Amino acid sequence: MRVFVTLIKFKSMRTDEFTFDLPQHLIAQRPQKQRGASRLLHVTDSACEHRLFAELPGLLREHDLLVLNNTRVIKARLFGNKESGGNIEVLVERILDEREVLAQVRASKTPRRGGRLLLAGCIDVTVLGRVGEFFHLRFESDASVSSLLEQYGQLPLPPYIAHSADAEDEARYQTVFASQIGAVAAPTAGLHFDEAMLDALGQQGIHAAYVTLHVGAGTFQPVRVERVLEHVMHSERYVVPQATVDAIEQARARGGRVVAVGTTSLRALESAAQSGVLRAGAGETSIFITPGYQFKVVDVLLTNFHLPKSTLLMLVCAFGGMDKMLAAYRIAVDNEYRFFSYGDAMMIERN
Repeated sequence: MRVFVTLIKFKSMRTDEFTFDLPQHLIAQRPQKQRGASRLLHVTDSACEHRLFAELPGLLREHDLLVLNNTRVIKARLFGNKESGGNIEVLVERILDEREVLAQVRASKTPRRGGRLLLAGCIDVTVLGRVGEFFHLRFESDASVSSLLEQYGQLPLPPYIAHSADAEDEARYQTVFASQIGAVAAPTAGLHFDEAMLDALGQQGIHAAYVTLHVGAGTFQPVRVERVLEHVMHSERYVVPQATVDAIEQARARGGRVVAVGTTSLRALESAAQSGVLRAGAGETSIFITPGYQFKVVDVLLTNFHLPKSTLLMLVCAFGGMDKMLAAYRIAVDNEYRFFSYGDAMMIERN
């Protein structure tokens, strides 16, 4: 009977249960001067401990395995004009091939199928149609989409960061291990790591393995439906290599834990384990993790602080326990932790 009642409770969860009061001044607008200089809220079964991120090696155990998301943020934002001369903003959501993309398009009037755009003053683009909420665009150029974005695009900072991307952002809104091009948002828990920290952890017997999940712009969208389970998740591409599956098996055999660095790493691992067994492979995931979810792979989550009423806040509530995590967020606000992409971190032991 208890299990049945719990299931009913989870299915009837309301979006407004996942909120908290956040003063505007706690939203970090710039990164710390040095990677790893942030604070760390360590959430255990019994307490919330105030730490520094530099203390992370002392909080991990020998044979623990860090799983990091090695996606690389593309310069996905372009500005230009329609044939009519109207201003337009394009945010590339996904590169489909050397010429075509899916993108968000902001304009005073919706571009029509077959319409032409001129981006950055020199890139001709044809509107091929719509795919759900996105526009299907073809870049009419001999150069690849990736190279054009790198040359003419702007880094797409989150909507809660007030300034336009500059040279500091181009360096710091990217992890030191980013290698796989395709994200429009950074896996922000990974931003705290520098090479020295990774080397120190390796010398301690705490190694790293990698997954790829190309973060989409939907990660910043609040849940707008009244009932949580009515929300439709955006889809993202992920890859879990066989080397990472092997590393997880070896870590477990030695008594180590799987430490997901970021909600994106966690979502990739849990997506690859929906059969009950973690399997290597690539695919699309729209996994929506809410309280009541049974975790299959991850033991510890290292993450930043997330937006109210967001799917990521729901995920951490599922992982650490809803009452405990909302209490931890209140503690973080009271102690003036820095929030969101450039903010502080938290380390959560699985509930």
